[in-house]
Amino acid sequence: MNIVDFFQKVGPTVWPLLVLSILSLSTIFERLWFWSNILKGERRTANRIVEASRRDWDEATHIAKQVSNQPIGRFLYTPLRLANQEPEIFRLALEASADEELTAMRKGSKVLEAVIALAPLLGLFGTVWGLIDSLDKLEIGSVNQTAATPGFGISQALYSTALGLAIAITSLAFYRIFQGLVFNQARIFRRTGNELELVYRQFWLQDQTSDTQVSLSPPTNPPHLPGY
Repeated sequence: MNIVDFFQKVGPTVWPLLVLSILSLSTIFERLWFWSNILKGERRTANRIVEASRRDWDEATHIAKQVSNQPIGRFLYTPLRLANQEPEIFRLALEASADEELTAMRKGSKVLEAVIALAPLLGLFGTVWGLIDSLDKLEIGSVNQTAATPGFGISQALYSTALGLAIAITSLAFYRIFQGLVFNQARIFRRTGNELELVYRQFWLQDQTSDTQVSLSPPTNPPHLPGY
């Protein structure tokens, strides 16, 4: 059976199903390309930035800026730029940056959700349409009508349901994979962000302590008091 015969067997719903399949496949391939570029060396980059922050804050900021074309780089570079800010502001910058990156990672999920919902319904509609058409063509009073005729019509009608289910199942499988990848990214962002925030709070406390000691320490050359 060639593709033309298959389209004829599916019926009129083949065209909306074809549109849904194109949308689904284009989204899947785009997301596969997106995730293949993200997952390469991401953990190593995150660990490198965190380790650099423990030695030199400016070095960590420079490394994050160099990899700002990656989500993990943009996520860390946003708060790293906030030098000498309160820890609460640093934490808010981390949360805002993480939300922005995770939202971008969910791109295409609405398309896949729509395909998952619509494809089986369109397939079922095509099957019902085919059954109605098959029963309309069935001449019960005809002597020449064979028992195989309605069965042949039903088999043709079921092609629509099969195509709709195939599109929905494929879309659902990749949708779950992409959702799992987003969840894994959220864990990486949370762990890396917590480590970086801890380092920042330590530096902040050290700076505050040193400033307090300087303000409380007596001057090295006290002024000469009269009469002594």
